[in-house]
Amino acid sequence: MNARVFFNTEDLSQILPAPGSYAATVTNARFRHSVRGNRMLHLLLRLDGVPPAFQCIADYFVLEGASAHGLSVARRRLVALYHACGFYPEDGDEVLPSHLIDTRLEVTVDHVEWENQTRLRILAYRPAWPVGLDSPGSAPEGSLHA
Repeated sequence: MNARVFFNTEDLSQILPAPGSYAATVTNARFRHSVRGNRMLHLLLRLDGVPPAFQCIADYFVLEGASAHGLSVARRRLVALYHACGFYPEDGDEVLPSHLIDTRLEVTVDHVEWENQTRLRILAYRPAWPVGLDSPGSAPEGSLHA
């Protein structure tokens, strides 16, 4: 076994993928707490068609502790995410992050400056295919009203 490890060209690239739309898969979704202790939904996605160094992108939805406007925006974005994943929650349905894992969707990303670095940020979520009874990401029978 060779114990030496080397950098690859793709490791050294600082060129972000272009802003635009990309197919993606939700790889992880779970509740966490922000630095300020507010409950949020943390989401990890894998982007298709981008260099490996940029395939993983995170997004989050603050669900408590923010301003009324901030909570409203986060909840509208959360509903858009659920719809893009093929789920159509109704009033009173529980937010269950596990329903999102392994769903395919399309995301629109842009460049944003954060802590003196340019990074990718998710702007919007859309379904990756026409929503139908047999499409991946459709809710299992009896869950979230697909």
